Amino acid sequence: MLAAPKKKKSYAPRIDNRIARFRYTFLDTYECGIALVGTEIKSVREGKMALRDGYARVQDGELWLHNVHIAVHAASSAYFNHEEVRPRRLLLHKRDIRKLEGRQKDAGLTMVPVCAYFNAGGWLKVQVALARGKDMGDKREVLKKRDDDRELGRVLKNTLRV
Repeated sequence: MLAAPKKKKSYAPRIDNRIARFRYTFLDTYECGIALVGTEIKSVREGKMALRDGYARVQDGELWLHNVHIAVHAASSAYFNHEEVRPRRLLLHKRDIRKLEGRQKDAGLTMVPVCAYFNAGGWLKVQVALARGKDMGDKREVLKKRDDDRELGRVLKNTLRV
């Protein structure tokens, strides 16, 4: 009996957009593929991708990701390298794009990248959320709840020690 082939372990990072989780309330999330060039993939595998100011928009029936920074790959020559910030095409089913286009036109809704990760097959996926911006009061509630939970955990920890 032959031994089962070993699975290749991927050490590719998961890139999260923690700012978006604070600024927006997510209504729906979609998993999209992304069209990149070779040096961009190499940089993302090294963890050199920033989703902080990114947003997605439907243009001409296609979904595009804007303002996402992917650093230049250091080991590649300047001739073969890519632009750091450029619109990148997101790959999603046509029916989902149409649905997003209709909902995006609603007042106050935007599409933001939540995270980027490599799936089991080694493909880069970007999770995009249809989101509504929080007002200052909502943000304060989140901060207050976080502080209260931290204080409660501290008190419970001290009471359990005794």
